[in-house]
Amino acid sequence: MSAQICPLCGASEQQQPIAARVGRRYQCCAHCRLISLLATDRLTLVDERAYYATHENSIHDAGYVAFLMRLLQPVLPWLSPAMHGLDFGCGPGPTMSQLLARQGIACDDYDPAFFPIALQTQYDFILASECFEHFHQPAIELQRLCNLLPAGGILGIMTDRWQTPEQFYDWHYTRDPTHCSFFHLDTFQWICEHFGLTLLFHDERRVVILQKHSD
Repeated sequence: MSAQICPLCGASEQQQPIAARVGRRYQCCAHCRLISLLATDRLTLVDERAYYATHENSIHDAGYVAFLMRLLQPVLPWLSPAMHGLDFGCGPGPTMSQLLARQGIACDDYDPAFFPIALQTQYDFILASECFEHFHQPAIELQRLCNLLPAGGILGIMTDRWQTPEQFYDWHYTRDPTHCSFFHLDTFQWICEHFGLTLLFHDERRVVILQKHSD
């Protein structure tokens, strides 16, 4: 398998294949520990959007609401009604913004496939639930998100993190053909160091809360 440049840190060396039970090929970057799907194994954009459209999530789905609360509950202490946020990658059934509205907090819905609104110059906070794993070019998307945040702005992310090569091999997250980027906790530490962010919180599996540096 020919290695590709890491789409997060740009390293061309130290890219090693990592095995998965599914019939797609992945590489792991020893520099930032991002696992990425080879570009030649990605779905086309048309097929990706068709797959996304099969998701039927809404505010009326108690299970989906409970899932989003895994991100909303830990991030709420850093939010206030004076803030205006963005749900980045809200999908075809925006729900996070409605949950925030119940807290008196305004939040715009954005999704490149389903809600391609014109974005404001900046947002006080950005939440990205089950979004980062879909990034083809995580470095570009991360810089875009950082540019949308003011100093002190909050970035809340929910994406399942890989733990070990053994766990990755049979991981349910690889079964979704639209998942292209897989983050380790070490990957988020690297992101903080290179994108001017501070890690405020992380749980054991999927949530990280970052803050843009004030200096």
